[in-house]
Amino acid sequence: MSVPSSTKVLVIGGGPGGSYAGAVLARENIDVVVLEADKFPRYHIGESQLASLRHFLRFVDLEEEFEAFGFQRKDGAGFKLNKHKREGYTDFVSHDPGNYSWNVIRSQADEIFLRHASRVGAKVYEETKVTEVEFDGEGADAYPKAALWKNKQGETGRITFDYVIDASGRAGILSVKYLHNRQFNQDLKNVAIWGYWKDAGKYLPGSTRENSPFFEALEDESGWTWFIPLHDGTVSVGIVMNQEKSNAKKAVDKVAGKDTSLEEFYKRQTKHTPNIVALLEGASLVKKPEVPLVNSASDYSYQASHYAGPRYRLVGDAGAFIDPYFSSGVHLAIAGATTAAASICATLKGECTEAQACEWHTARTETSYTRFLLVVLSAYQQIRAQSRPVLAKEDEDNFDRAFDFFRPIIQGNSDTGKKLVGDDLNQTIHFLAEHAFEPSLPEERAALVSKHGDPLQKPPVASANDNEEDARSKAILKGVAIRKLMRTEDIVHLDNFVTDQHGGFKLRLKRGALGLDKV
Repeated sequence: MSVPSSTKVLVIGGGPGGSYAGAVLARENIDVVVLEADKFPRYHIGESQLASLRHFLRFVDLEEEFEAFGFQRKDGAGFKLNKHKREGYTDFVSHDPGNYSWNVIRSQADEIFLRHASRVGAKVYEETKVTEVEFDGEGADAYPKAALWKNKQGETGRITFDYVIDASGRAGILSVKYLHNRQFNQDLKNVAIWGYWKDAGKYLPGSTRENSPFFEALEDESGWTWFIPLHDGTVSVGIVMNQEKSNAKKAVDKVAGKDTSLEEFYKRQTKHTPNIVALLEGASLVKKPEVPLVNSASDYSYQASHYAGPRYRLVGDAGAFIDPYFSSGVHLAIAGATTAAASICATLKGECTEAQACEWHTARTETSYTRFLLVVLSAYQQIRAQSRPVLAKEDEDNFDRAFDFFRPIIQGNSDTGKKLVGDDLNQTIHFLAEHAFEPSLPEERAALVSKHGDPLQKPPVASANDNEEDARSKAILKGVAIRKLMRTEDIVHLDNFVTDQHGGFKLRLKRGALGLDKV
């Protein structure tokens, strides 16, 4: 089949964000074309998925196929951010046994997304790269109207559209080449190095948390390591490190006459995470057919100044990526695909103006991005300062200060007209770092909530008479409350995704009637 000369919506990129947008739009009976530069399956990093994935899969009737594939089940994850304390654990299934997620081999998972989009009506063309986008008009009023493409066979063509969704990944053709609105996050200027191991051990064997992914801070406070088991028997092990510290370590190694190859440097850094070292005892690196033995990436933390404009939407990595920590990449891509599709549907139905739809998609994307960004930045505060508290303890009998920090995020920036910047942003990060990452186990949290009640309704207050056990219990309860405020505990549920209001509109997530409701 040849690429048609026109379509209602063009999607650039067939990764999770592009495929999901294509599937959602096709199920709304909207003519949609997906142009993907590669041939699937194709390699991609980003294997650990949040529990929200299941709910998004369910909306497009893809949950059963994904479940049946056999990916490594993920009931939760272990996190050790501080070498002086034991690890904590985030449990996806404590309140709902069916709420687990998966660690996936992305080449396989992404192909499932793309094939599903094709089955439900999206016109998918692989090995077809968009090379240029044509605009009509000038300045702020300019809008994209057509794209030029070239396929593997050397054929070229032009396709016109009413709307375009840029889901082209880090390449971000609209953001980088035309809008020039990509901004890099200097606080997360990291480098990631990773490889795959066979014959590795399992996290907490014999327990209910057996074979969960595990994330451990490097003892020298320069970064952290991921340990993610996959269903093919291998384990993805990656190190995320501050780029300057990584370069400094390499310089020291060179002066000392050590092997400075990427593989040897990677192996040396894993030794700074003793728990993962123990899990890798007797294991060996194995080369996957699609990639080198050891891989690396840098300059991947960025965001766009806006995610929508006249007749275009930015989705997933084409607009923003935070950091591998907290595994937010696929979640943000699919969530963005949903809101991009809904905003287009709303405009087509006359539920709002195109300007309102653009403002809503941008605000919705910024809110999701900022929630994860704050969690990631506060986690790095813990990783980079393990021997001291990041903020002096304060006796507080309510969460007014926390609500003041988080309200712009929870309610949506456009509703309050306030964005977290400067001192407010720094205080929020410090506040989260102090309270949200108190290491604890799910059963501890459940027992304390059962005994003392909802900590949001009755915040724990530190007392001079508290013994060590009392102080720890109150710290855990405060962490529970803060995570609830930030919705890191309930972000998996689409009900909360739907209830957020931005600019007077909220998402109507209903097949055949996708769009925006005026509040």
